[in-house]
Amino acid sequence: MADIEPNDRNARKILSLIRTKKDNFWSREREQRPLKLFHEAARRVPAYKDFLKKNHIDPNKIKNFKDFQQVPLTSKKDYLRKYPLEKLSWDGHLKKPIIFTSTSGSTGEPFYFPREHKLDWDYSILLELFLKNSSYQSEGPVLIIVGFGMGVWIGGLITYQGFEIAGRRSGLPISIITPGINKSEIFHALRNLSPNFKETIIVGYPPFIKDIIDEAKEAKVDFRKINLRFLSAAEAYTEKFRDYVVNKGFIKNTLADVLNVYGTADIGAMAWETPTSIWIRRQLIKRKNVFEKVFPHIVKTPTLAQYNPFFITFESQNEEVILSGNNTVPLIRYAVGDHGGVYNFSELKNILDSNNINIKSKTALSELRGNIYELPFVYVYERKDLSTTLCGLQIYPEIIREALLNPIISEFLTGKFTMFTKFDKKQNQFLELNLELRKNKKITPAQSKKAQDVIVLNLRLKISEFRELHNYLKKRALPKLVFWPSEHPLYFRPGVKQKWVKK
Repeated sequence: MADIEPNDRNARKILSLIRTKKDNFWSREREQRPLKLFHEAARRVPAYKDFLKKNHIDPNKIKNFKDFQQVPLTSKKDYLRKYPLEKLSWDGHLKKPIIFTSTSGSTGEPFYFPREHKLDWDYSILLELFLKNSSYQSEGPVLIIVGFGMGVWIGGLITYQGFEIAGRRSGLPISIITPGINKSEIFHALRNLSPNFKETIIVGYPPFIKDIIDEAKEAKVDFRKINLRFLSAAEAYTEKFRDYVVNKGFIKNTLADVLNVYGTADIGAMAWETPTSIWIRRQLIKRKNVFEKVFPHIVKTPTLAQYNPFFITFESQNEEVILSGNNTVPLIRYAVGDHGGVYNFSELKNILDSNNINIKSKTALSELRGNIYELPFVYVYERKDLSTTLCGLQIYPEIIREALLNPIISEFLTGKFTMFTKFDKKQNQFLELNLELRKNKKITPAQSKKAQDVIVLNLRLKISEFRELHNYLKKRALPKLVFWPSEHPLYFRPGVKQKWVKK
């Protein structure tokens, strides 16, 4: 296959290249590798061979990256569901060691994705970088607490296996425990295991990590006595959220010790936040005019991540993220369903330089501690279908999530919610927000009013159309708030991805 063999020597070489190679090297890899993957898949994957034939594509005429960008897109709906699994796989068979994981089914019937050892090994590269970039520089031992679900979903198993590979290869003294979504077991580990380690890394979905932070005091866990780091995946979050977990978790370094991974069941961990990407994102938030140049047509704050072209390549077409990467089922120009865009390192640096944001200034270099990788960037925000409408305007979860971090209301709300548009008896639209209360909390009328005021204020600040709508409709534009007990199974079943929007 058109890829790198998963062994220790190659891993060390890739880690060295990430630290030393410049943009022109990675830009070449970004164009050459998917082209090789395309030609090999066109020859060896029966489904893809048939797909190209039906779309009248002659692989011999695809000679460079520009040609490659004219190849029709694939997707779960238009490609993966059209062929038997073995026909989608290399050489038309599944006669190899395989692990299956499932999508969440949030956008339809779950799909079972096969993966081999290579995908876990790919992930181990970024995990080793994260381990070695710790601001504590303790050299271990390090305790990894995996708080992803350990069922049919990809997060738990690939994280366990990725860390295990990274630890064995690097010689870093790491220990792993996999309590999954069992909070009591996580708190047991924090109380009884963490004191034996110089660092502890908690891994999980961002809302679940927030639960652990918020409930730690009640569980008699003192984060001031633990050198804590966080690794998350599955959804974007704001820099206000990062600041929240940094402050509440007594994290040492915002840029080095809190990392979010952009991944999917389709092909594993695809891109990840680096100190470089986090630093850039935090600068852009301070400069709205530059933010709009880097992230055009976006109201929300996208995840900004870097990726390794040895494993995957991203393109953007009509603001849709397109990926090409190798797996048991290779994905070629695959529309994963997310929206965003791409930059090589120089492209983004030039925009920043022209707006007086210098990533290689003395201040930046000091904050980044020299951890500047010239890998390409992908920025991604929630699917366009993961929003709801109110009188024609889009309401995105990020705006509500941000409001619920306000300390005025976070003392009685967890920050989780499910929202959707409803109609009253007169068929007037209104926004309903179902909000989760903290454990053993009951809502008072005064607290309900506080919550509504904070949410409405943020909606007015972030959405000019809502401000006009509220000025015109007054009370009719106010969201209806419904409060639910902690972990109520209707909207807040613990440990699974939070469904922020219900259609």
